[in-house]
Parts: sequence; C-alpha cells; structure tokens
Amino acid sequence: MQKFKILWADDEIDLLKPHILFLQQKGYEIMTVNSGVDAIEKVEEDNFDVIFLDEMMPGMTGLETLQQIKMMKPQIPVVMITKSEEEHIMDDAIGGKIADYLIKPINPNQILLSVKKILQNKQLITEKTNLSYRQDFMNISMASNEASTFQEWTDIYKKLTYWELEIDKTENKSMQEVLDTQKVEANSSFAKFIKNNYLDWLNDSKADAPILSHKVLKEKVFPHVKPGKPLFLLVIDNLRLDQWEVLKPLISEYFNTKEEGTYFSILPTTTAYARNALFSGMMPSDMARFHPELWEGEDTDEGKNNNEEEFLGENLHKNRMNIKFSYHKILQAFQGKAVLDQFNNMLNNDLNVLVYNFVDMISHARTDMKMIRELAPNESAYRSLTKSWFEHSSLFEFIKKINDAKAEVIITTDHGTKRVNKPYKIIGDRNITTNLRYKQGKNLNFESGKVFEVSRPEDAKLPKFNVSTSYVFAVEDYFFAYPNNYNYYVNFYKDTFQHGGVSLEEVIIPIVHMVPKSTN
Repeated sequence: MQKFKILWADDEIDLLKPHILFLQQKGYEIMTVNSGVDAIEKVEEDNFDVIFLDEMMPGMTGLETLQQIKMMKPQIPVVMITKSEEEHIMDDAIGGKIADYLIKPINPNQILLSVKKILQNKQLITEKTNLSYRQDFMNISMASNEASTFQEWTDIYKKLTYWELEIDKTENKSMQEVLDTQKVEANSSFAKFIKNNYLDWLNDSKADAPILSHKVLKEKVFPHVKPGKPLFLLVIDNLRLDQWEVLKPLISEYFNTKEEGTYFSILPTTTAYARNALFSGMMPSDMARFHPELWEGEDTDEGKNNNEEEFLGENLHKNRMNIKFSYHKILQAFQGKAVLDQFNNMLNNDLNVLVYNFVDMISHARTDMKMIRELAPNESAYRSLTKSWFEHSSLFEFIKKINDAKAEVIITTDHGTKRVNKPYKIIGDRNITTNLRYKQGKNLNFESGKVFEVSRPEDAKLPKFNVSTSYVFAVEDYFFAYPNNYNYYVNFYKDTFQHGGVSLEEVIIPIVHMVPKSTN
C-alpha cells in the first residue's frame, strides 16, 4: 500500500494518541501539531496527503487555519473535527471546501473511514467495480444469447451502459477491453434480433413491438399536453443513452424524473428518416405518399428536415389536438440565445418543441476535424465533450428557465450514433446514397452477411424510388466503403461516429419526462 502522510492539528493532541497509534498500525504516517500556526508552518515546509484540523483551537481557529491552507495548497483535502454542532460552523467549513466533517467524540474507525474515503476512494471503487462487473459478466452474456424480446434487449443495453459508466470512473479502466468485447458480441446478437423482428413490427399488428419513432409523440408526448399549462419537448439530435446518463445528474438538480424510458428508432437511424417520422407520426413511405410537398427524397439536394414544423402541425391535426404550439430548431449559438429571449412568449403555448443539433454537430466535427478527434479519442472523452458543451450551453440555460416557470419537460432524441471501425465493401451506381451506415439505391452489389438487407422497401415502410430500389443497413461497427480509393476512404472514416445502421447505440434511445423541483 502507498504510504500516505497525514498532518493532524489539535491543541489536545496528546489525548488523541490512541487514534494516532491506530492509524500508524494501518500504515499511515502521522505528523502532529498543537496549533493552527504550527499547521500552516508544516504545510509550507512539507507535503501531506490529508490534514485533520480541530476547529476550536486557541489563537488561530480551525476555520481561519483552513482558509490559509486552502490559499497555499488548495489541492490538499482537509477534514474538520469539532465539538460544536452549530450549523453556521458546518456551513463555513463546507464553504471552505473541506473533504469531510467529524464531530467529537470520534472513534478510530470514524477516522479510518474518512481517510479511506478521501485517499483510497478511487482504488476501492476500482476494486469493487471490477469485481461486480466480473460477477455480472456471465449474466449479461447469457441474456444476450437468449434475448428474444425488445424489452430484454433494452434491459441488456441499459446494463451495458451502466457498466460502461461505472468502469469509466475506475482508475486504470482495466475491465474496459472486456466490456468492449462484450458490447461487440451483444451488438452482433442484437443485429440478428432486428433482422428477425423489425419487419414484423411494422406489418404484423400482433407482434410484440416497441414504441417506434412514428408513435412517440402520440404515446409519450400528446397525453401530457394540457391546455393552459405549457409543456416543453426538447429533442437533442443524435443523443445516445450513455450521453443522456452523463447529462442527467446536471438536469436532476432542477427536475425530478416522472417517467424514464426508451424507444426504438426506425431504420434508417438518420435525421432525415427517424426525426421526420418522430414529428409526422408517419413512416417514411406514408410521408412520401401523402405529403410529397413536405417529403424530400434521396434524389434531391434539399435539406431533408426543413419541414418538421409542418409535419408536427399535421400530426397534431390528425390527433385532433387543437392547441397552440411553437417549433424552434437551434443550429447555432445565436439561435439558442434567441429562444432564451423568447421564453416568456412560449409560456402562452400548450406545447413548445425545440430541436438542438449540437451533439450531431460534435459527431460530424469529430469526423472532419483532427483537433476534435484528438479532444474525443474514445467513447469516454466523447461523453465528456458532450457534458462540457451542455454545461455551458443555451440549452442548459433554457432548461433552468423551464424549472423557474414550474413547467414540465420531455427530453428525447431521434437516434443514436455508433463508433465504426470495420469497412464493408459495397458497389452501386452514382445515385447511391452517401451515408456510411446505410445505402439506398438500385443494383447494389455487396457481400451478403454482416448487413441487414431490405430488398422490398415497402416491407420496411420506406419509399421506393424505382422498381429495383433496395436498402442495406450496416450492423455492429461496420461502415460501407467503395472499392474506388478504398484505403483513403477507410483511413478517413475509421474510428468515427456514424449513424443510419443497426446497433444498440443507434436504435435504443432515451425519452424522459421530468417535473420541476421549484416550488417558490
């Protein structure tokens, strides 16, 4: 065990001899002083891993000593020990950024627990996390091999996400490689599950189907719309379950969770298809058939999501919801500021829908910009970058305003994203789609196997642009590459975040209904 060095300042230090001997027997090195002045002198001369500080010393008090120590060496954790239970002393100590607060009389085990919590926290968390994951590893593997329902797959993905975030907190992430391998195996089984069930979900009314994109508003949003009481729907483009989990603690400071769940994105898991389906309440083939003036096909150069507000209006009308609603899409910082300025006006609406594109922009920027790729070289850093953006974003400010207004909010996304690593050769004519995770076109030529092929688009409720149109979806962490300029293409897109295909990360996505904590 590493030899930790502790400084203990107390004017009655001799009475604490049994405690000091106890810690020394546990392997800690203890230096003692009788006053705050002596403590400051020792801190100037030497380095310590933790400081125990009596609050009620003559001369310089513990709180005054704490302030001086934090000015000199703010990184040293300080434990305040006091006989007083007065609240203002606790408040001052906590405000002084103490690591722990103990009230006399103290016993040796209290001291040991405080030391371990401060100095060996990461080590103990790592040991416990690794042990617990190893114990759960076989359960997850067996569940992945046997899962036959969408709910079982949802539970598996939630568990994998939980362990990914827990392992992320460990010191050396020694189990990360094992978890990555298990995720690959789970995604392979999940792809087979989707191949066997997806078309049935769309064509067999008796199939055990999850909520899909086109049913989300009707089943998860519209029932909560109450005239005269504004509801906010925030759609964060391209937000995965693990990214939501790192944002949730920040939002939970202001909101309580009323209902938290997931839904399945339709295929392709792209903005053009999944988000249009989300807002319209229709599958892509019906959008193209019944609203050709709003649907932009693959053969056009127009933006594929320029008519979301109109689709939303049609969906509300179809569900006989005669309500006041607003729609805003935030692509740039100035648009985020603009909706903050308009917030009070939105309180007059029954439903306010806002689409935030920033997470999607991060994934694209990481592909195109070397600097962003270096900032987010792995999944953990990608989550961290998402959290950092959110903490300083207009979206977070907007959420705080919703809380202040005592309004409810539903937060969701349109699809997730997958970090791709394995190229998969495909050949098509010049009109083939450019997306790396799915291809739509005629006369597609590829090696069958690690793909989900839909030869009859109408079976997947997808538009059919000519008689030989078919769709092919990449699975697991594959991405499509053309034989022409193959090596350059592979090197550029390998290890980037893409969407459009079939994976747990792209398909199973969060939807959360939250109510404000504010009661003022």
